[in-house]
Amino acid sequence: MEVNAEILNRKGARKVQDVPAEVLALLNHGQIESVNLTEWLAIDHLRLIQNTFPKLGISSSTMASIERELANTKKLTAMKSVSIVGKVLYESHPVPTDRGRIVRELSNHLSDSIRCYAPYVIALDSEMSIEARLKLAEGLVADPHFGVREVVWMAFRPEIEQHLELAISFLSVWAESEDENVRRFSTEATRPRGVWCKHIEVLKKNPALALPILEKLKADPAKYVQDSLGNWLNDASKSDPEFVIALCQGWEKDSPNKATARIIKKSMRTLQKKG
Repeated sequence: MEVNAEILNRKGARKVQDVPAEVLALLNHGQIESVNLTEWLAIDHLRLIQNTFPKLGISSSTMASIERELANTKKLTAMKSVSIVGKVLYESHPVPTDRGRIVRELSNHLSDSIRCYAPYVIALDSEMSIEARLKLAEGLVADPHFGVREVVWMAFRPEIEQHLELAISFLSVWAESEDENVRRFSTEATRPRGVWCKHIEVLKKNPALALPILEKLKADPAKYVQDSLGNWLNDASKSDPEFVIALCQGWEKDSPNKATARIIKKSMRTLQKKG
């Protein structure tokens, strides 16, 4: 299916029902990326895998398993569809070399939705250490597409919680990455409360455990990272306000610059409303 310049340069519909039929067809054939959340939500994952997986060497039996799980899931959302596809792909490829091939095929696909399946295949591989899994997923963490970057932290969050100490140690190194997407992952994946995800109770009770990450980002120049760090500390302020107040007061003295000031403002927003 040919893709013209008008489609490639589109802004994207505001409502799912307004996504043009031609655009939706291309999305469901994995021939273009989504340009906004509306398009990402509009994709029919059953059609997408039917149109693309045979070309990736994924067996008909694996596809049938995915189709059954999708059909048997109540209140099927886009995010749930992505996690189901990733889970079945992992379970259907127990041999590490086969699983590695699938991860490469998914990770390098033109379709952002297909790339979104890869983080689950990687994250679920308990035969690998959490550090090894994160390292393998680094290209997805740095993916240029917003959707892939969000899915990868959601896929890894349960594994990070389960191996929290090791994950924080690893992510404290990523907090010094030259890539702002990688730096942002270190805070977004560990937020005590997070968005649309299970809370990390240990970090709600003891947010200081994440200081090896937080301290390295207190003057980060990227607003993308600043927002994530501010949201992290705002989360923490709801269960341990004293920690956040003390940390922000220290940063005001030690790091008097615009980046830190912006982070502190976002971090303190809930406490200021209460005050």
